Amino acid sequence: MTFTAAPALSGSVTVPGDKSISHRSLMLSALAVGESRVEGLLEGEDVLATAAAMRAMGADIQRDADGIWHIHGVGVGGLLQPQTALDMGNSGTSTRLLMGLLASHDLTATFIGDASLSKRPMARVTEPLSRMGASFMTSPGDRLPLTMKGACPAVPLDYRLPVASAQVKSAILLAGLNTPGVTRVVEPIPTRDHSERMLKGFGADLNVAVEADGTRIITLTGEAELKPQQIVVPGDPSSAAFPIVAALLVPGSRVTIANVGLNATRAGLIDLLREMGGSIEVTNAREVGGEPVGDLVVTASALKGVEPDPARAPSMIDEYPVAFIAASLAEGRSVFRGLEELRVKESDRIATMAEGLRAIGVQVEELEDGIIIEGSGGAPLAGGGPIATRLDHRIAMSFAVAGLVSKGGVTIDDMRPVATSFPTFLPLLQSLGAVA
Repeated sequence: MTFTAAPALSGSVTVPGDKSISHRSLMLSALAVGESRVEGLLEGEDVLATAAAMRAMGADIQRDADGIWHIHGVGVGGLLQPQTALDMGNSGTSTRLLMGLLASHDLTATFIGDASLSKRPMARVTEPLSRMGASFMTSPGDRLPLTMKGACPAVPLDYRLPVASAQVKSAILLAGLNTPGVTRVVEPIPTRDHSERMLKGFGADLNVAVEADGTRIITLTGEAELKPQQIVVPGDPSSAAFPIVAALLVPGSRVTIANVGLNATRAGLIDLLREMGGSIEVTNAREVGGEPVGDLVVTASALKGVEPDPARAPSMIDEYPVAFIAASLAEGRSVFRGLEELRVKESDRIATMAEGLRAIGVQVEELEDGIIIEGSGGAPLAGGGPIATRLDHRIAMSFAVAGLVSKGGVTIDDMRPVATSFPTFLPLLQSLGAVA
């Protein structure tokens, strides 16, 4: 598919529900006794893989005609032995969080996934969960397919995260739900805190202490009794990133993106773009279900190069690919470091982005832990392609945005992976006046 230069973008749009919150709402609702209701759930392939897995282990999950999801849970410790392999598709979040959830249950489960997911390493999760008593038989390189056997009772863990990872933290906390005693996670660099917020909302005995240097110490008392909830999922800031950057880059644009989650642990991209000179105004700020939410008004802006603090990486790790597009149109050089995590996402996002940027005329230097980009100063990109996305949804959407500010258009090799997180991406661009 080819994306070409767009006229000024305008209008008001919403983006799909937050993927991180959607996964967790299904999992925790499935462990509560009674009926939970979830509104605004992201109905992308990744989240649907989580729903299918929870159904396979005994939860009753239904969607009504109004788009409300009704989940009747089985209680903590009540998950049933799945009769077939759990197919995670492309979803690393589903895989790693469910491995944690099952680690303290007396059952055996096999996880399979697509070609992209099967290349992603799982050792960072299997190592701490093994300490809790779970056992794993993995494919070479600690990859899928893998079979795990949970431990019941599991052993409570005191674990200091060696790398900043919300998925590892969440997997350990989910394992702790059905583990007697206190599970403790020490987080030197804060990551997205949706798991902590939602666990407390469901009634888990969880506490967070913050030390003087910013280290977070999270304690969870196991054998929890979760209470059903009514959840309204805010718009996903990682999905909002694409119309935000498009509106900043396409001259004359002014776009409103309504109902976006503004959790501080996810707001790094907005902070970065503002530092680059981007006009992003938050209106109608409010709190929904314990999560800060607001509407974003984005106006086209001249951007300048930036060298962000590597410590910012956890707050915008999924948004770096589209941030690289913004840097490509900025005035001057941008230097991004501290991004080793991008090497083990759906693709090696540093290498894949560097290759694609060169293909459309951007001067880049790939670093081991990041990338250096020489911006065009607002001049349209040359365009080109087809861009090899490596089955990575965020790579595909990032280069689609690049096409909107190119002279010759940008061709993407495969837009199908976008359905994993943002099934309405193309209609949204069209509604703003961009023609794909």
